[in-house]
Amino acid sequence: MPEQDSQAALLELEEQRLAIKTTKLRSFYFMAAGVLLAAAGLIFEYQLPGIIGGALFLTTGFVFFYKGSSTQGDYVHDFKQKVIRAALLDINPSLRIEPERGLSIGETIRSGLFSTIPDRVSSEDQITGRLGKTVFCFSEVHAEYKTTTRTKNGTKETWHDIFRGIVFVADFNKNFEGVTVIRPKDAGAAISAWFAKNVPVLSSSSHQLVQLENPDFCKEFVTYSSDQVEARYILTPLMMERLCELNSRSEYTIAASFIDHFMFLAFPFDTNYFEPPVFKTLLDPNLLHDDIEVVSFMLSIVETLDLNTRIWGKK
Repeated sequence: MPEQDSQAALLELEEQRLAIKTTKLRSFYFMAAGVLLAAAGLIFEYQLPGIIGGALFLTTGFVFFYKGSSTQGDYVHDFKQKVIRAALLDINPSLRIEPERGLSIGETIRSGLFSTIPDRVSSEDQITGRLGKTVFCFSEVHAEYKTTTRTKNGTKETWHDIFRGIVFVADFNKNFEGVTVIRPKDAGAAISAWFAKNVPVLSSSSHQLVQLENPDFCKEFVTYSSDQVEARYILTPLMMERLCELNSRSEYTIAASFIDHFMFLAFPFDTNYFEPPVFKTLLDPNLLHDDIEVVSFMLSIVETLDLNTRIWGKK
């Protein structure tokens, strides 16, 4: 998208943002007034007028809130399709964003990245692309598991976070015979549980700890594999150094897995990327700074891990 068209899209979206902001602020004001009016009625013994008046204000507030939320969906969609899409093309012409797509729960489980099996996965903003010979995609992922407890009032469900961040998937140009999983060292014990539950065809002796020679790598990670020889072919000294380098540039310890012909990398993040602000202007020159930075980081994985050097051919 030419810069002139991009600026025109931002100006149009800024008008939408201001309208949504105004509607949402009105909703908050009306709801706050409704609560205060009902409370005043109870305090000063005007209960019926206070409750009726408070209910009217609250209802009006909810109407404004619903109106703002319904138009916000279009605003978010247009921002991603016009502004984010244009920014991605400037970084790399092959990049495409699919806001409604992401890693499915089946793909999340198959990746083996997480030691706890998720009961619920929400994923969005899948970005696909190609850099040299390497086809890749990444998306925001929020994986959770559920616990159920019995209380005197019945059954209570509680949801717990397993992972929140970005999962990067790349074609490794090799059909792996086994499964190799790399996790933060403190999660090592949980990896055995994952293998036992998810790879039942493996015997208890086949999903073993892989003893590697790089002390820096072993300080950060624990590695399990169903194929010791293949794991060492994958995790060459150079590959371990590169994974350590990649990990040093991430705020939290990463995880990786090699399954079928894919490499999965999980990067924990607290930020929800590619979302337009509602209460801040879109005309800020640094608006897309964090989004561009995380995309550039994901692209750098291909170079850092030297994925375009194809030492294997697919069978």
